[in-house]
Amino acid sequence: MHLLLLLSVFVIATCGLIYELVAGTLASYLLGDSVTQFSTIIGAYLFSMGIGAFFSRYFTKNLLSWFIQLEILVGLVGGISACLLFLLFDHVASFRIVLYLLVGLTGTLVGLEIPLLMNILKNRMEFQDMVSQVFTFDYIGALLASIIFPLVLVPQLGLMKTSFFFGILNTAVALVVLFRFRKEVKWAGYLTVKAILVTGLLVAGFIFSDKMMDFAESAAFNEQIIYSRSSPYQRVVLTRHKDDVRLYLNGNLQFSSRDEYRYHEALVHPPMMHHPDPRRVLILGGGDGLAAREVLRYPHIDSITLVDLDPAVTELFGGNTMLAGLNDSSLLDPKLRIVNTDAFQWLRSPHQPYDVVIIDFPDPSGYSVGKLYTNTFYQLLQRVLTMESVVVIQCTSPYVAPKSFWCIDQTMRHTGFQTLPYHCYVPSFGEWGYIMGSLRAPADRGDALPGGLRSFSRESFAQMRYFPPDMQAHDLPVNKLNNQALVHLFEKEWAGWQ
Repeated sequence: MHLLLLLSVFVIATCGLIYELVAGTLASYLLGDSVTQFSTIIGAYLFSMGIGAFFSRYFTKNLLSWFIQLEILVGLVGGISACLLFLLFDHVASFRIVLYLLVGLTGTLVGLEIPLLMNILKNRMEFQDMVSQVFTFDYIGALLASIIFPLVLVPQLGLMKTSFFFGILNTAVALVVLFRFRKEVKWAGYLTVKAILVTGLLVAGFIFSDKMMDFAESAAFNEQIIYSRSSPYQRVVLTRHKDDVRLYLNGNLQFSSRDEYRYHEALVHPPMMHHPDPRRVLILGGGDGLAAREVLRYPHIDSITLVDLDPAVTELFGGNTMLAGLNDSSLLDPKLRIVNTDAFQWLRSPHQPYDVVIIDFPDPSGYSVGKLYTNTFYQLLQRVLTMESVVVIQCTSPYVAPKSFWCIDQTMRHTGFQTLPYHCYVPSFGEWGYIMGSLRAPADRGDALPGGLRSFSRESFAQMRYFPPDMQAHDLPVNKLNNQALVHLFEKEWAGWQ
């Protein structure tokens, strides 16, 4: 009998941590800055669990009945949490208040579970055995949750289905305990009906979660969603409106097919024309293959290495016929090799030097990406460079975020690069910035550009190097791993434009 209750500890511990991880991941998807979101979510959740544990002292009678009722309620609240937050994100003015209220409610209910179970078990087991076994099962359940959440649940089920699934597990615990201890349970009939109804609601939510997710994202993007998937690293969404295909990662626009050529031509061709004989090219980021498409315009290229963290993106843009049409099947070209790993870690291993390095990372909106703009990263980058090598980095908008832009320039110069900043206008993004760098001053070699370019030319590049006063900033810090100054600048500057 007590073994069943201990197994219940294992299940509810797993469920409790899953709800916490779902809330933190969802907050980082919708609000950005994963470190801040996870820190505050975990803090609020643990504090709420403490509140729940405190109030457990007031449950002194009908403990099994209250435990069953609690499991039903935890299953309901935790199970619908992701769905509710996704649906409300674009429809409430104070989303953070809703988020933390829901986290607080879930944490309080979860905080009641273990003390209530221990009160049930205290007359059925020796105290010392009870404490050790309850906490053993609790910690094992937490370990299981932390392993399967990123490796299995997010990529296979997504956040919404995961939330519904573990809500069902909570109500299943309620039903199993209810039927096993039916003679000891007060209000057994009422609790049975309630548990079955809530389970049915959660099962329906699990079945229709994809449609609800499509509805929530359609409201957020106001465009037809043609693809969506949660990878272990991000939420990948493709939309289409007439002839315009757009890629969003965690809700942030990455490109529009109508004008992406302006961005990618400005990214790729300046460093190519500043190297005397580019043969080996390294692309960091750029899993959509659009930068690789521009590199492959040069027939003398021998090889391209593309390092992108997320295989979900490179597989999508390599295997989908429509998307392969956008990148001219660049990801399938025999000259190109794809490496799906973290660029920071990849650079720590020895590699042959590259002639041109094209860095197409997302904007530094959080610490996990901000590390790729630090002096440490640029020092690692020099391991794959020669004195002739040329590097280019996309560096956000110098108009919206001039301090962020020039902070990147300052960081590069601090690590020994001689830099050449420039910018161009991309209708989907506005004025956008890039910084080209080399260990010696970059110089235009005068070689002919490939044919078929729609926007970039040597004449336009001369204009792109001019920065008016409203795109300038001075006296900026070096972005380091231990301060992540760039992330703070970026958040502050872009907050005023949202």
